[in-house]
Amino acid sequence: MIRSEKTRRHLIAVLRVAAVAAVYYGSARLGLLREVTVHGAVVTPLWPPTGVALGALLCLGVRVWPGIAIGSLVVVTVLSGTVRPATAVTVAASTLAPLCAYLMLRRAGFRVELDRLRDGIVLVFLGGMLPMVISATAGAGMLVADEKIPSADFWSVWAAWWAGDAMGVLMVTPMVLVLRRARPPRLSDRWVEAGALSVVAVVAAVVATQSTLSMIYLVFPILIWAALRFQLAGTAPCALLVSVLAVLAGTARNGPFQEHTMVEVMISLTVLNGAVSLTALLLAAVVTEQDNVRRRIESACEELAEVVDQLAPGRSATAWPSRAQDERRAR
Repeated sequence: MIRSEKTRRHLIAVLRVAAVAAVYYGSARLGLLREVTVHGAVVTPLWPPTGVALGALLCLGVRVWPGIAIGSLVVVTVLSGTVRPATAVTVAASTLAPLCAYLMLRRAGFRVELDRLRDGIVLVFLGGMLPMVISATAGAGMLVADEKIPSADFWSVWAAWWAGDAMGVLMVTPMVLVLRRARPPRLSDRWVEAGALSVVAVVAAVVATQSTLSMIYLVFPILIWAALRFQLAGTAPCALLVSVLAVLAGTARNGPFQEHTMVEVMISLTVLNGAVSLTALLLAAVVTEQDNVRRRIESACEELAEVVDQLAPGRSATAWPSRAQDERRAR
C-alpha cells in the first residue's frame, strides 16, 4: 500500500511536469505567430510562456520547474535547429526568471487570490518587471556573444526581450490564476451582464486597435466595468483580449500603429499593455479587498448582534437591524 501510494504520487508529479512542459511549448507556438524582428533579433511583443511558467509555479509549486526547463529547451531547439552552449544559457535564464519571480512573490506574502492591492503591486513589480531582467539580459547577451547582433544594438534588443517577457507575466499569469479557481456555472450567475460585457469588450477592443483615430482609450471604461462587477475574473480576460488584439494590430501595422517603425510599435505596445495590466490588476484587487472588508464588517456586526441578544433578549433586533430590514425600509 505504501509503495503504491508513493508510485501514485511520483506519477502525478511526472504528469504535472509533462503538462507544464506541453502548455509552455503550446503557448510559445502561439506567441511566435506574431514574432517581430528588432535589429536582426527575433522577439515577440507578448511572450505567453513566462506567464504560464509563473502561473504554474504559483498554482502547483516549485516542483514543476523541470517542466519549464523542458518546455524552454524544446522551444529554443525548434527555433535554432540545434543544441549549442548558448542554448543551455537561454534555457537556464528562461527557467530562472520565473523561479526568481515565484520566490520573491512568496517572500512578499503574495496570495494567489489577488484579493489585496499589495498582491497586484507585487505581481507587477516582483513578478513581472524585475525578474524578467534575467531572461532579457541572458537572451540579448548570447545574441551579442554569437555575433548575431552588434553590441551597439544590445539595449534595444534587451528592452524588446524584457518587454515581451514582462507583458507575458502581467497578461497571462492573472488568467492562469483565474482558471485555477474556475467552477461549474450556476443559474444564479450574472449571465446577461457577463454576456453584455463580453460583447462590448470585443467590439471596443476591435475598434480601439483597428481604428486610425487613436481610440485606444475606449478599453479603459470596459476594464473598470469588469473590475467593479466581476473583479479579477472579469478584468483578466478583458486585459488579455485587448493585449492580443493590440499585438495583432501592431505587428500588422494597422490602426494607430500605421506609419511607425517596429521599434516604435514595440514601445507603444509595451506602454499600452502595461497600462492595461496595471489598471486591470490594481482596480480588481482594490474592489475585491473592499468587498472582503465589507463582508468582515457585516460578519462582525452579526456576531455582535448575537452577543447583544444573549445579554438582552429582544434588543438586538432594534439595535442592529438586519440587511433585509434595511432593504425593506429603503423600498
